[in-house]
Amino acid sequence: MLATAAHPGYAATNLQSRSENRLHDAVLRIGNRIFAQSASSGALPTVYAATQDVPGAFFAGPTGLFVNGAPGPASRSRAALDTEAARRLWDLSEERTGTTFPL
Repeated sequence: MLATAAHPGYAATNLQSRSENRLHDAVLRIGNRIFAQSASSGALPTVYAATQDVPGAFFAGPTGLFVNGAPGPASRSRAALDTEAARRLWDLSEERTGTTFPL
């Protein structure tokens, strides 16, 4: 079994224009036109993580400027690399769902 993750980067979707604030939505639509990649390009990191020969715990994302571009290895925040926090989350998830998963 292999677990990977992916993020789309900044992809021009309708998610950026749902704030119920017309000015805010207009600014985000302009940002989409200037900086964002297409929604289909935003899907590529997920396809990459699912189909390429990558190691376990691989994190795929866009590799270009402004969080767009070709898919590849993506960096993680310091918090995302905190193995103790991950262990606590895993344990809490098992506790709350009443399910255990052997590692």
